[in-house]
Amino acid sequence: MLSDKIHLTAKDILEKEFKTAMRGYKQEEVDQFLDLIIKDYETFHQEIEELRQENLRLKRQFEESARRNVPTPQAMAGTTNYDILKRLSNLERHVFGSKLFD
Repeated sequence: MLSDKIHLTAKDILEKEFKTAMRGYKQEEVDQFLDLIIKDYETFHQEIEELRQENLRLKRQFEESARRNVPTPQAMAGTTNYDILKRLSNLERHVFGSKLFD
C-alpha cells in the first residue's frame, strides 16, 4: 500500500525544527520552501484519496453490472462481423435517415 511507503506527512514537515548554525541558511527561505512542500503534500494526499474513492465506486459499479448480467466488452468479443455491420447500418440509417440512400 502506498501509505506504507510514505515517511513524512504535511504535519511532520510543518513541525520539523532545524538547528541553527553560524553560516546557516536563511530561516525565511527555508520556511517558504517548506510551506510549498506542505501544500504539495496536502494536494497529493487529497488527489490520492479522491482516486481511491473513484476506484471503489467503479469497482462497485462493475460488480453491480456483473450481477445484473450486463454484457462486458470481454463477453461481447464473440460478436460476429455480421452483427457489427448490421448495427453500423442501423446506426447510419438512424443518424442520416433516407439521405444516405438517396
